[in-house]
Amino acid sequence: MKKIRWQLVIIFLTGLVVGILLLSDTSTGPIQMFESQPMLGGIYKEGLVGNIQRLNPLLSYYNNADQDVCRLIYSGLIKFDNRGLPISDLAIGWAISMDGTSYNFAIDPSAKWHDGQPVTADDVVFTYQMLKQGSGYLPEDLIEFWNSIEIRSIDANTVQFVLESAYAPFLDYLSVGILPKHIWGNMTFSQMVESKVNINPIGSGPFYLDELILNGSNISGLILRNNPNYYEAEPYLEAIEIYYYADSVLAFQAYQQGLVDGISYLTTDVLESALVEPDLSLYTSRLPVASMVMLNLDNNNVDFFQNVNVRKALMMGINRSRIVNNVLQGQAILANGPILSGNWAYYENISKFEYDSFKAIEQLKNEGYVLANEQDQVRSKDGKTINFTMLYPDDDQHRQIAEAIQRDWAAINVLVNLEALPYDELINGRLNDRNYEAALIDLNLSNVPDPDPYPFWDQTQVSTGQNYSQWNNRVVSQYLETARVETDQTERERLYRNFQVVFADELPALPLFNPVYNFAVSVRVKGISIGPIYKSSDRFQNIDSWYIVSRATLAEEFTNQETVNQ
Repeated sequence: MKKIRWQLVIIFLTGLVVGILLLSDTSTGPIQMFESQPMLGGIYKEGLVGNIQRLNPLLSYYNNADQDVCRLIYSGLIKFDNRGLPISDLAIGWAISMDGTSYNFAIDPSAKWHDGQPVTADDVVFTYQMLKQGSGYLPEDLIEFWNSIEIRSIDANTVQFVLESAYAPFLDYLSVGILPKHIWGNMTFSQMVESKVNINPIGSGPFYLDELILNGSNISGLILRNNPNYYEAEPYLEAIEIYYYADSVLAFQAYQQGLVDGISYLTTDVLESALVEPDLSLYTSRLPVASMVMLNLDNNNVDFFQNVNVRKALMMGINRSRIVNNVLQGQAILANGPILSGNWAYYENISKFEYDSFKAIEQLKNEGYVLANEQDQVRSKDGKTINFTMLYPDDDQHRQIAEAIQRDWAAINVLVNLEALPYDELINGRLNDRNYEAALIDLNLSNVPDPDPYPFWDQTQVSTGQNYSQWNNRVVSQYLETARVETDQTERERLYRNFQVVFADELPALPLFNPVYNFAVSVRVKGISIGPIYKSSDRFQNIDSWYIVSRATLAEEFTNQETVNQ
């Protein structure tokens, strides 16, 4: 059974997609577009925020900086498109058995390691067998998941995975970078952890490590070269130079000094300065994090939560846009449901709740929650007030969000008391024990693009699982349980669409917003596109299309633009 962990998200990242579109004056004739053409060559220099530890996909789970570089050096069996759908990587195709328990993958026979050795099924089997031993370096629930799966090679280029039972999101677990058995095969996992090969990696990805950049005895950067043995289209870039910086401020300063062309991510303290840089393009994407207010639907102290119209009134009473603008400095997008926007399973036509305090008041009145007299500040019905406590993670940003919600609800005469708790106590204590009334939480859906809402909303998870709201809806559970084992993509989309419609109709929790991720790259670097991401390394999902134009070419483009517009 798939488990997804709850994680506290402290920093919300920000930004704005900036493209350069050069159009002629339509009054002079047909529109003309001046675009540079991709050409081979050029070196892209990135200021990467973070530090190097181990360039090994099995040891980089908790280090985003290592994950980013591993994305360039290693390949997985599959990767994902902008909608989160699996597409070929090392595997040129796959087949799933009728009962959904057996997966066969055909490995590209032209795939080679950076040292020229062929990539084989044995490499895949070796990688996942090592993953099973990754305690301390990989999440325990992930290790437990893989220990339930049998992996074997059918022939040199075919690998098979056998599951105990059908599980449709399984493909999402196969983007792990594959390791070469001929390099690592004689090591135990503990020996792998300590091996110097972790800073001299051999992969099968589009770039290989050519050189470490040293500052004394410390690694301050890397030089990656275009992989001549790459089995897919050759990337345009000749090389990528990585320079490590402790934070976004230092990385941005390096850009201003001309030391790097790009910054791996921008925090709010440099955003304003980055936005006014004339030769810097900013790219933004929705992060896989869903902020919401969880309501305990099975707590008799707050039995008014069991009234769907009260829940909808509370939703309409939150000015989410103001919270995003004032607290998050505009660095989030409003969420409309439990599935992330941009994902293949997201239903665009789901009912959306706009801020409307007057409508929220009217709805509460219609449900019998009124002010008993002119002196009352809290609505009540049959002598019971709408008065409850909302827990929130004990940090400054969540405090500001919680206080903003508290003020919004006070405006519709709903009294909310706030209680800050450390993350572990909030999730592993109060929510796990169902000992709460309402809670402001961040649901982390990173790494795996398949939404699989089952752990959070299925009725089997009410008592001991992660269905903390205790939403007990049999129809929804049938949708989620079927979607977990159904391998037909169209049918899965239909099931999740139905789930989202019911969710919006019953609103067991109150979706707030999704934070955004931003990185910045010089306008000289073209061909960049980014969709919704599930980890920071996804910004490299189309790295083979990135290319660099000379300053002379850029100047010519702008000159042509000005000439046509005169």
